[in-house]
This record gives sequence, C-alpha cells and structure tokens, in this order.
Amino acid sequence: MHLLRLTATLAHLFASKESIISIVEALSNHDGTCLYNTFSYRTIVRSAPTRVVREGGGFLVRRPRDLSDLQSPFLLLDEFGPVTYAPGEAKGAPWHPHRGFETVSYIIEGSFRHQDSTGFTGTTGPGDVQWMTAGRGVIHDERPSEELLQKGGSVHGFQIWVNLPRKSKMMKPRYQEVPANNSPVIEKDGVWARVIAGSFLGISSTIDTVAPITLIHVKMSSGARVVHDCEKGSNIMLYMMKGSVQIGNGDEKIFGLGKEHNLVILSDGEKVDLHAHTSDAEFLILGGQEYNEPIARYGPFVMNTKSEIDQAIRDYQTGNFLDHEFEIPYR
Repeated sequence: MHLLRLTATLAHLFASKESIISIVEALSNHDGTCLYNTFSYRTIVRSAPTRVVREGGGFLVRRPRDLSDLQSPFLLLDEFGPVTYAPGEAKGAPWHPHRGFETVSYIIEGSFRHQDSTGFTGTTGPGDVQWMTAGRGVIHDERPSEELLQKGGSVHGFQIWVNLPRKSKMMKPRYQEVPANNSPVIEKDGVWARVIAGSFLGISSTIDTVAPITLIHVKMSSGARVVHDCEKGSNIMLYMMKGSVQIGNGDEKIFGLGKEHNLVILSDGEKVDLHAHTSDAEFLILGGQEYNEPIARYGPFVMNTKSEIDQAIRDYQTGNFLDHEFEIPYR
C-alpha cells in the first residue's frame, strides 16, 4: 500500500494532520512503502527429526521419529530411498488390509505393481501418483515391478497415509491413478513443482480428494523464492528431502530454516514465504484440515473408537471385511 492511499484512509479517522503524519511515519519504510501487511505469514513452530525403520517385506523407509508430530489429516509419511537395488534385491509389501483412511503412493524413481481385492491392477513409475481410498476395506499387494526385480535399479518415492473424516470412513473404496504426463507441473523463476493435490502457483491437481488436501513436490535452485497461498486455519507441513529453505514472515524478515531429513511444522497463516538456501533444495508441502475427531489405530486400521478397531479385526478374521468374496492369490 502506498503512503498516499494510507494517508487518505487515515484522514477519515483522525482530525489532526500531525496525528496522521506520525502514524504514517511509524508504519513506513524509508522508501515510502508501507510496513503494514494484511496477510499473515506462516513461520516454523518446530522441526521433527526422522529415523530409518524397516517396513513391509523388509525394505527401509525414513519417517518422522514420532508420528504424533504429523498434523491432521496426515497419519504416516514414509520416504523410501533414494537407494539402488541389485537384481532380485528390491522388496515390497505383500497382501495386507486397510480400512478407514487413504494411501497415497508417489514414485520419483523406479516402478511398482499393485493388485487388490477389487480386481484393480496397475504399475506406477517415475512421476506417477496412485491415490487409494480404502474406505470400508481393501486388501492389496504392492511389489517391485518385474523389470526392477530382474534388472535392479534406483528407487525413490513416498507413501503417505491420509485420514478420512468419520462420515467417510466406511465409504466405498476407490482408486485414482495419475500418470506423470497428466500430473500438473510448473517451472518458473528457479522453482519446479509437481502439483499432486491442491493448487500451487495458479495450477491445480486433477485428484479428487475427500477433504481439501495439499501435496506438492517442490525443487528450488539457490536464491529462488516462492510465496505459496494457503487457507488460514489449515495445517501445513514441509518435509525436507534435500538442502535447506528459509521460511520467512513477509516483510518482517523473521524466519526459520527447514533442513534436510526434517519434518517442519508451520504456524497458522495465509501464506508461506520460501527462499532456497542451497542449490538442491527439494521438499514436499503437505496441508489439510484439522478434523477434531478422535483417532483409534491398530496397524492398517484407522477408525474413531476402539470398538470400531475391534470390529475391523473381527471382520478381517471372519471373512466379512469386504462387501464381496475374495481369496488372496498366494504366489
């Protein structure tokens, strides 16, 4: 806001010319621009370290040390790789159930095949996204592709669990697969981004989410800066893959530093001001609603109460987990 506009506005509120001048001077930079900013910028509340754990059929993943550091609606954040496997060495997650949430698989390197109790099969490769809404129940199998098993190769990607609100936990399962060539990408002023869910720099994802979700893969060259608009009241986190970014506070220049292999929890606000400190800054932006609902979880089941977890276990043990007949093809 220019000083002339600010002065005109204050003239309606104050009769004294001297009062107007003193207020304007207090709110002004030396170049005549205004320090007052109507936008609220997010800052770092805390950083959560990550650790490496063994998952699925024995593969290693990096995840936040304490899952309670994750903000609603996110339940789990696993980064697998980057790693290079020899032929026959890559592992997956054999047949297992899910109920009450969504799994998001995002592949950066490598390829994986998927099959499940609905009859769905598919292969995901670099840049591909698979968004599986388990709802009332899915039994599925995730393994390296035949090519990766036979030839070996590099693997890198993420699996992220997204909670479902109470009203949607028993919804009909569904899948959304977005190949890399249909996944929106923007490259501008030293910033590259793939919009997996939500919006970023004016482009939007094609993924249909049950509740509003933001999931953006960002790479920034050294010195690049970007300001991301976000909904006030939503939860926003950054997961740092490589390098570091300065997370600022608009014109006030109050900032913290998001560092490699850390999950960064941000305060409330309408904007996130990001400034790359290194030439290889790479991270995920994750955002979503606070459900304010109780969470009960046991392994692959995430419900609202212990009795609902007990029911999910009984359903799985007695063959009532799905709404149709299904026999796991052991092979």
